[in-house]
Amino acid sequence: MNRINIGLTDEQRYGVINLLNQDLADSYVLLVKTKKYHWDVVGPQFRTLHELWEEQYQELSENIDNLAERVRTLGGYPTSTMAGFLQITTLKEHTGEIPTSTGMVTQLIEDHEQIIRNLRNHIDRCGDEFHDQVSADFLTDLMQEHEEMAWMLRSFIEGQGLEPNTAEIKIPVAV
Repeated sequence: MNRINIGLTDEQRYGVINLLNQDLADSYVLLVKTKKYHWDVVGPQFRTLHELWEEQYQELSENIDNLAERVRTLGGYPTSTMAGFLQITTLKEHTGEIPTSTGMVTQLIEDHEQIIRNLRNHIDRCGDEFHDQVSADFLTDLMQEHEEMAWMLRSFIEGQGLEPNTAEIKIPVAV
């Protein structure tokens, strides 16, 4: 990492960079899941969900770029490989599954809510532990965007019983 003198110690910057890289990994995994569901959704809600998820994955893509740029601003390097993302993400992959449309929405809500909980913790740590108010403010804005995306998804299924994910399709893996 380059020597930077912005009023934070190297340890403070490293701490924030690690948090931001975890947020980056979570955002990237959520982007991939949102894109996958955008492609896989079927049924009467196809058009609505297809368009909603396109809007959301475009917003996630912009957030990912902003997270990576914040890491660079602090003198670090963003995690930028799938292997790296999968090592530090807090989200779960659901490989080999094609859930119902309600199951897809439910999984994305859970992912956004996990990210929101992580961001609350990271905001506190950036401010209290690492004294980086700029990163705390940046993450606060990011959290607000995830809260809105989660609300949109919750609104979609409000009033419906959350059905279990029973439609599993096993996708063969090439050996």
